[in-house]
Amino acid sequence: MKNALTVQAAEKSDISAIHKLLSIYAEKQIVLPRSEADIEYYLGNFVVARLDEELCGCCAVRDFGGDLLEVRSLVVAPRLEGKGIGRALVEAIIAGLKVKRKKFCLFALTYRTGFFRKLGFHPAVKEMFPQKIWTDCANCPKKDHCDEQALIFQYDGE
Repeated sequence: MKNALTVQAAEKSDISAIHKLLSIYAEKQIVLPRSEADIEYYLGNFVVARLDEELCGCCAVRDFGGDLLEVRSLVVAPRLEGKGIGRALVEAIIAGLKVKRKKFCLFALTYRTGFFRKLGFHPAVKEMFPQKIWTDCANCPKKDHCDEQALIFQYDGE
């Protein structure tokens, strides 16, 4: 079937393709860079999108504990932006969390607030996520002049 989009858990054979895709956006300082070793270590956090068997997007979720999670490393092949692939990835993350948890708070730091708002996320302040600031933000080249916006999706089992 032509143009068949699938979203599934990432596999070890996807590591190189995930790294290549993330690197495109890391170079533009849109996402943080991740090594292949880091991707392999956190592979269980990733979902990937495939269009006609070609890996064309990825997204990960990080668990900070206490029902606080982050959408991260969300990228889509540049030639396929705006085709619903990012939406499918985030929806798959949310659906998976709803199966595993009674409640959760999922946040994103992003430049694409409109995208996340369409998925039910609401504006938040970065200071709500000190765990993120202590870890990833401390190593970010934009840490002293961050221009990303925080958004949050809350699920209470309903």
